[in-house]
Amino acid sequence: VGLADAIVDLVSTGNTLRANQLVEVEQIGEVSSRLIVNQASMKTRSAVLEPLLRRLAAAVARRDHEARF
Repeated sequence: VGLADAIVDLVSTGNTLRANQLVEVEQIGEVSSRLIVNQASMKTRSAVLEPLLRRLAAAVARRDHEARF
């Protein structure tokens, strides 16, 4: 619509860029996600948190395995 000369976006696959006929011109930096759980919650809510932590760890392991192949 011509309202901006450029935009900043978080890009994972680039599909949205391609779908909108946009092109990456510069990488500003790397982004990563972090899960932070305080010690008190780990002790008092471990039954809720541990399954979530296991699922997240499994997803990261799958991603890392797929990235190698």
